[in-house]
Amino acid sequence: MAARHEEIADELRRAIDREEYTVGSRLPSETELAAHYAVSRGTVRQAVAALTAEGLIGSRQGARRVVLTSRRSQSFEELRSFAQWARAMGREATGHVVTQEHRPATKEDAVRLQLRAGTPVLHVLRVRGLDGEPVLLERTVYADWIAPAVEAIEPDCPSVTQRLFDDTGLVFAYGEHVIDAVAAGALDADLLGIRRTSPLLRVRRVTTTREGRPVEWSDDRYRSDAVSFSVHNSIGNNALARKTAE
Repeated sequence: MAARHEEIADELRRAIDREEYTVGSRLPSETELAAHYAVSRGTVRQAVAALTAEGLIGSRQGARRVVLTSRRSQSFEELRSFAQWARAMGREATGHVVTQEHRPATKEDAVRLQLRAGTPVLHVLRVRGLDGEPVLLERTVYADWIAPAVEAIEPDCPSVTQRLFDDTGLVFAYGEHVIDAVAAGALDADLLGIRRTSPLLRVRRVTTTREGRPVEWSDDRYRSDAVSFSVHNSIGNNALARKTAE
């Protein structure tokens, strides 16, 4: 059974996620929280310390804590997968492979994956959803050395990242992201259930192992009415975050 301060911390996380406390707003004082939860201020202080350590609220001592972010926003510095991000919001991630085929590596594939041009690589087009609603198209190219493990994964696996870790021990450690906007073509519009030429947020990314070996590169296209990106600036950190659209 969880300790009382852990239960309170989880209740506060959920309240922040539901935007009962919005980003920039102040939490109730320790005295108010202690009265609300019928616990000591020390118990509240432990719960608040957990949220502070996670970066959800500010750490200014002697003042009411300010909400900095929520689990709806996922910093790309964390390199969490789409499925992990969805779970953090209490949402269910879904996935379905539309096409999967081996092709000779193009010049772009070869540069991004550090392979010889013509090396067989695996191209996968996957639709990703939140609670069954399609919000993302992933066009991913996997390096030849990891392709067999990817092919062995069932087409509707919600988290390829987790499955590759479970099956092979592979950890996606580093990622580089380039973000721009594109118009949905006929295929994208059909798969995402939107109008042709609707705006999509595109993230082109290369992901590598801890040793810097490229695993995949991907062209990810998000429905702009479902997912947005934000930047949280501070002196020591300028973290880009993925979040559900307002």
